[in-house]
Amino acid sequence: MNSLASTWQLRAGVIRWALVCVPVVLFLGILAGALSGSGADQAWFAALRKPAGYPPPAAFGLVWTVLYILMGIALAMVLSAVGARGRRMAVIAFLVQLAINLAWSPLFFGAHQMTWALVCILVMDVAVVATIVLFARIRPLAAWLLVPYLVWILFATYLNYAFLRDNREMDGVKASGAMERIEF
Repeated sequence: MNSLASTWQLRAGVIRWALVCVPVVLFLGILAGALSGSGADQAWFAALRKPAGYPPPAAFGLVWTVLYILMGIALAMVLSAVGARGRRMAVIAFLVQLAINLAWSPLFFGAHQMTWALVCILVMDVAVVATIVLFARIRPLAAWLLVPYLVWILFATYLNYAFLRDNREMDGVKASGAMERIEF
């Protein structure tokens, strides 16, 4: 018997994929941040001059949690589109941009390489735009779910650039934790 799936069956497929994708994407994001020592209380980062528009540190955890959830849902929507033309390429693009995303924190916070982190995030900007375009061909709503992520990483690109511009002497510096910045 050949019949189209019902609306409920389609939703159930998205829900099943979301039950896997959301926790995995969220876990990977949290893991990358934790392993790289990211956070405002890190000695090297605390010593940096903060650029204009730098939000309160608590905002980052909240924003990234929401973004990783949206990313997981978007991926679930595309994965559930079995048989859709371009699905495989869209999933590959998503995985590539996610790998680049996960590499940024270790570069910036772990290795203190602001220049390489800026290169990384610029590549991520392009990869996310490509992912959005590919997702839009399969599930337009999935593409829209990635737009807040794109906006945030464009803002993060500005922050990365501004940190580098204002703290060039700290690019690549290994902090011992004994460093203290005193401004007059």
